[in-house]
Amino acid sequence: MARKENSENPGRLKQIALTYKMTKRSDRWIGLILLGVGLVTFGVLLGIGFLIGHPIYLGILGFLLAFLATAIVFGRRAEKSAFGQMEGQPGAAAAVLDRIGRGWVVTPAVAMNRNQDVIHRVVGKPGVVLVAEGNPNRVRGLLNAEKKKMSRLLGDVPVHPIIVGNDEGQVPLRKLRQTIVKKPRVLPGGQVTEVNDRLRAVGDLMSNMPMPKGPMPKGMKMPKAPPR
Repeated sequence: MARKENSENPGRLKQIALTYKMTKRSDRWIGLILLGVGLVTFGVLLGIGFLIGHPIYLGILGFLLAFLATAIVFGRRAEKSAFGQMEGQPGAAAAVLDRIGRGWVVTPAVAMNRNQDVIHRVVGKPGVVLVAEGNPNRVRGLLNAEKKKMSRLLGDVPVHPIIVGNDEGQVPLRKLRQTIVKKPRVLPGGQVTEVNDRLRAVGDLMSNMPMPKGPMPKGMKMPKAPPR
């Protein structure tokens, strides 16, 4: 067991060091900030220890709390820096959705246009969440078309459109997960399963349809899936 722990510790330390280097690229004062948080926390507890006559006890407690406070601040600033570096990158929203947690079914890139604007679909107890990333002026039409498609397939199941971005009416990447998980939960678990099964069946049907080789003839329309 000891040999296994020793092999894991270097990996963890290396990961922390790598995270620190990546954070420092966009947060140049991260080192001084972490040092300040640690020293202030330790100094305050140690000072209280001298005042009440227990410097050793409060010094040990101050060291532990300083380590904890530094870790919390580092984690938050590293997360903020990571989101900042991801913003505007293709697939950034999909990477966030991939870690949304249990109780959600994420299907990336359910719709896309020639400009690489893309719609991701998330299904859970709030209903269906359509997450769009790309140029806001182009992606709205794609998002509205996918929303209408969901409404035809699912009837009264709520469909929530989201555009990832920092402009008015959009959701910043760093708040995407929080925005989705806080939506009101209106569907029972059984209905969530039913919605996923219906969407999966339609997806399988469309993927299994025979497609003509070569370019599609002008005026030819894709056949509609039969209603369930």
